Amino acid sequence: MRLLLVSAVIVFADQVSKLMVKGIPAINLAGVHPGEKIPVISNLFNITMVENPGIAFGINFGSEFKLAISLFTLAACIGLFIFLYRIRNKSFGLKFSIALILGGAVGNLIDRLFYGIFYGYAPLFYGKVVDFFNIHLFNVYLFNNTLGNYIFNIADLSVTTGMVCLLFAIRQQNKEQESNKTVMENLLVKGKE
Repeated sequence: MRLLLVSAVIVFADQVSKLMVKGIPAINLAGVHPGEKIPVISNLFNITMVENPGIAFGINFGSEFKLAISLFTLAACIGLFIFLYRIRNKSFGLKFSIALILGGAVGNLIDRLFYGIFYGYAPLFYGKVVDFFNIHLFNVYLFNNTLGNYIFNIADLSVTTGMVCLLFAIRQQNKEQESNKTVMENLLVKGKE
């Protein structure tokens, strides 16, 4: 369960970065104003603070689903924690992937659970997720949405990286199982000779 440290580091880095960007009124730490762009690399990469009331990629089902989204995220975090414990004897790649996903999920869960209360705009479970890394690749307009302009946070990056790593870990595990199956079949054939 040492990989829980990976999850904890992600949660810590995610929350510190979000608090720095959003600001902490109690200690007069000013953050970035919503929508304000701070250029980092020309027009390609900016720090742009937005608050996402919905789920990934800014999908918003409306305020009537906010509690359901927060409860689902909480259940997913609990499920990932249990799953990580159950696979404790599996491959490092599989455990690392789940630890990345868990860290990202918990990071965004904290926003949903507590930011509304902490910043005084909503009750428990109704907070908004703070996103701020803004990568602008191109502009394509589809269904009143701009594609090619992505705003995310460390937690989102961790979940995405974890999912990609998980695909590779599963692929590697399938290759190893197939290789072991072939070895066993060869041993059985030689044993019959």
